[in-house]
Amino acid sequence: MKSPLLRWAAFLFALFHVYTNVFASLSELWFSAIHFGGFCALCALMDNETNADGQRPGRLRQGINIALALLAVAVPAYLILFEDALYAREAEFVFADYLVAGVAVLLAIEFTRRTSGWFTPVLIAVSLCYMLFLGRYTPGIFSFPGLSLETVLYRSFFSAEGMFGSTANISATYVFMFILFGSFLLKSGAGDFIVKLARCLAGRFVGGAGMVAVVGSGLMGSVSGSAVANVVSTGVITIPMMKRSGFPAQFAAGVEAAASTGGALMPPIMGAGAFVMAGYTQIPYTQIVAVSVLPALLYFLTVAFFVRIEAKRLGITPEKLEKGESAGAVLREGWQFILPLGVLVGGLMLGYTAILSAVFAIFACIVASWLSPTPMKWQECFDACVDGVKGTIMTALLLVAIGLVINVVITTGVGNAFSLMIVEWAQGSLFMTLVLVALASLILGIGLPVTAAYIVLATLSAPMIYDLIAQDYLLQALQATDLPTSVRATLSLFGGDPVVALREMPLEMRQLLRTELLDPTLLAGMLLSSHLIIFWLSQDSNVTPPVCLAAFAAAGIAGTNPNATGMTAWKLAKGLYLVPLLFAYSPLITGTWPERLSVFFWACMGLYAAAGFLQWRLEKPLNPLTAMMLLVAAVLMMWYPFGIAYHAVGAALLFGVIFWQKRSIA
Repeated sequence: MKSPLLRWAAFLFALFHVYTNVFASLSELWFSAIHFGGFCALCALMDNETNADGQRPGRLRQGINIALALLAVAVPAYLILFEDALYAREAEFVFADYLVAGVAVLLAIEFTRRTSGWFTPVLIAVSLCYMLFLGRYTPGIFSFPGLSLETVLYRSFFSAEGMFGSTANISATYVFMFILFGSFLLKSGAGDFIVKLARCLAGRFVGGAGMVAVVGSGLMGSVSGSAVANVVSTGVITIPMMKRSGFPAQFAAGVEAAASTGGALMPPIMGAGAFVMAGYTQIPYTQIVAVSVLPALLYFLTVAFFVRIEAKRLGITPEKLEKGESAGAVLREGWQFILPLGVLVGGLMLGYTAILSAVFAIFACIVASWLSPTPMKWQECFDACVDGVKGTIMTALLLVAIGLVINVVITTGVGNAFSLMIVEWAQGSLFMTLVLVALASLILGIGLPVTAAYIVLATLSAPMIYDLIAQDYLLQALQATDLPTSVRATLSLFGGDPVVALREMPLEMRQLLRTELLDPTLLAGMLLSSHLIIFWLSQDSNVTPPVCLAAFAAAGIAGTNPNATGMTAWKLAKGLYLVPLLFAYSPLITGTWPERLSVFFWACMGLYAAAGFLQWRLEKPLNPLTAMMLLVAAVLMMWYPFGIAYHAVGAALLFGVIFWQKRSIA
């Protein structure tokens, strides 16, 4: 944003969000509508500014943008002024209702196209047409008789299930406040501190500069939650550093993109998707954050393993730090930048809402900067607000627009039909279900950004995955000898065999049995596991060509081919597919902390073996025998049901390969 008038508008819009989130009692529908209208207007007017080449759009386009901005402001104004009148008419539309609701839908489609490409607008258009008339021409389980235009527009615009529903409200509350917090944190100077600390912590390991990129992206991602923001903030330092140390440019960009993708997996921020997850599951955000620490570390370790193996192949030695440069020295110089994170985490642990904790953390950023050589003044605070608004535009418009798709999925029952189709193809196998959902995520990731891909997949498949995960626990409970009389009577309807009963009984009956027999905490853990599986799988849209925004940003810095960089990043991000298996088949999410730590310990070695197999080398290139040993080792250590004895055999195979290769090198 370059225009002073536009920057002031963005600043005031940020203050409006802060005031409304903390003090005002505005209805969710109104707040979401204002949130949408304001970001549409800002997006339109930003297009009238000069681009990087110093060119301004033509007069016709400028006029169109101004008209779109005015329409965007008129949409929430109409909803606020005439909402009661609509309800008084018993939701019967007049011409103005048709006009404004239609304009709102078209604005959502257009501005999503401007910010995230053509895929999402086409998906919205096809979804609405399916709800209107295409459904009646669709054969099989996806057949739908269709609804009237009035009903479709009403559910899309006025109802709480449409574009101003839960996802829009999450965008206006949690997402905006945490993006604003990240903007203040970076503006306070924490970015340089994080990169310096990462260099001191990881520079001495094999692969030096590559390890700095992994650690730096992990630390930066813990506060930004955005893969692209990670790339542009840390990549400008780490990618040239990796190239100078000897890594190929494409590999360096791929490492940065893959490591930055983990930003949305690393607490305490975890990107917009974590807040959407909290809203969907009604599981406290603090609980989601707590159980996500170990999986996030596993992901970053996987990327680090690939970096180490490649460094071994290229003969790249650890970084040589300058005299007096150490983690302790960096911490003594920039300890104050840890204060905002401490305030944020402390606020959450003390029971304050995530929004209020974010507000406290924003003020802590300002205070922390006063303890540094570059204190934040009025201009820096103003710029942080403007940058926060600018950084929210794409996410905000996307979350509002994707509400239209969610409305179609819920109203038409497509989600249930999709689940039935997956169940039929997978034949009740949890593993095959995960494979099919991963393929669906890969396809969605080609066109949808991360948060949208998660929302669509969660709406379609989360209940199905939850049911399959819960079946093993329910089977164990049904095999107990002291079952209640009502449960025994239910089993008798299916011959008394729990296995047969679970296979044949309807979903509603299984749900009742789960509620009666299983602990509520365990049920919440299984629900969270199902959503985390989808959340992790959806992250591949950052590194999946042809969209892969994180890889594109890294390729721009490295000067490499974007699609080739995306493929490299996708290969390095294999943790996105391996770690979710632990969510489904181990107590990494549902268990006690000793159980989680045990899974983490064995998985670390299993992932290293898997990385070696995929790269076809550890200390030196593999042969068929050592490759098979690594593959078996990875399976034995990562497959929790095998038990500790099998894990130990897997570890022995891994260390046997390492010892043999080191001995042959010597």
